Amino acid sequence: MANKIRWALLSTANINKALIDPIRQAKRSELVAVASRDAAKAQAYAQQNGIPKAHGSYEALLADPDIDVIYNPLPNTMHSEWTIKAADAGKHVLCEKPLVTTLAEFDQVEAAAQRNKVTIFEAFMYLHHPQTRKMQELIAAGEIGQIQQINGWFHFYLPAERATNIRLSATLDGGSLWDVGVYPNSASIMMAQAGGAGALPQTVWANKIVGESGVDVAMRAQLQFANGLVAQISSGLRTPFREAVHVIGDKGAIHLIEPWKPGIAGKESRCLLTKTDGSELVITTPAINPYLCEVEAMEACILDGAAPVVPLSLSRNFLRSALAIHEAAKTGQVVTL
Repeated sequence: MANKIRWALLSTANINKALIDPIRQAKRSELVAVASRDAAKAQAYAQQNGIPKAHGSYEALLADPDIDVIYNPLPNTMHSEWTIKAADAGKHVLCEKPLVTTLAEFDQVEAAAQRNKVTIFEAFMYLHHPQTRKMQELIAAGEIGQIQQINGWFHFYLPAERATNIRLSATLDGGSLWDVGVYPNSASIMMAQAGGAGALPQTVWANKIVGESGVDVAMRAQLQFANGLVAQISSGLRTPFREAVHVIGDKGAIHLIEPWKPGIAGKESRCLLTKTDGSELVITTPAINPYLCEVEAMEACILDGAAPVVPLSLSRNFLRSALAIHEAAKTGQVVTL
């Protein structure tokens, strides 16, 4: 514990694949265990992925004294329960986004972190990446002037035939906003804050398309911040893959070509900065895995006492905005925060 933190995977979820290699690549981390509610499945997964320990229940994993931090990739409706149980077992938690889907759950998670003195943060890998940090610095420094507009989107195609996918489950809080819409929602809040337009939108309007399973398969929202800044964001499960973020100011604009997983393919990421005089500058960021960045952030929190890059106070704002989007889409009314 003095030199390394010991990680465990809370389930054999497919998304674990994004974290296994980064945990092993991080200099101050090691992957020591995995759990499943099926002991045989846990054992097979551990053997397949070279993980030393396999636990046949989530409770057994949390009781293991040789684990410091849990990665929680469970379905959205299980995030709060098992994040709280992990905290009460003295474990730090990296919880997959969305951290929770209600403010009541959020209060309970925050209280668990405080009473157990553990670090809990939401797994927004892109917020830990140097590309995102650089964009925030440029905006805060006034490189594009007063921000007027933010456009962000994240869409991919998930056909109705894949009905068992948890993203299409209403009972598991699926839908495009909770799955991929949380990315442009959080990015808008971060960029608005960097530009001095406040930590939350003031009003929210939204419209959705509901699919055959009762979840939103498309969400379109407009967030109005202070100083006249407007963010227009969208998410979807029924279009070809597309992603981007544009931040437009009165002196220039920034185009993030690969905003959510920069560097994931082993290539440097690029952003385009365009000024009103017509000049253009391509800003490159070295190929760094964003998931490695969030693993290293957890190392810094636990071993160095650093503050989280994504503190719970920030996640609360992300949640309040997302809930306002859902309410506006449901009621057809503008929601004031």
